[in-house]
Amino acid sequence: MRKSIVLAAVFLMVPAAASAQSMNAEAFHKRATALTKKGAMAVFSPGEIKALMSEGKAAGQRSRELRLAAVKSGSRPRYCPPEGPQSMTSTEFMKHLSAIPQAERQKIDMTEATTRVLAVKFPCKG
Repeated sequence: MRKSIVLAAVFLMVPAAASAQSMNAEAFHKRATALTKKGAMAVFSPGEIKALMSEGKAAGQRSRELRLAAVKSGSRPRYCPPEGPQSMTSTEFMKHLSAIPQAERQKIDMTEATTRVLAVKFPCKG
């Protein structure tokens, strides 16, 4: 009985761990660039748009959670947005993402890439 409970717990944790994965930043960059090159025809790629938007939103949320955890623990966060809602256009995000060298984008996930982008946009003072 106890063994089956442990196995059930492991199987329940696998989807959570899998969903915590983040897309490779270079793969995201390539896919988003290809979509952008389609111009107005990109509207015919709703699945790709949804996948990239979902990944971007999830990476942003994970980056925010890491920042809040750093603040809560008394550590210095990697970026410091001003109070209130903030936004960034996809063009601005892609500009900052493109500024990360390709060799680095290949080694990092979208959470790290997003954190780096936010650190450029919202640097911590002092």
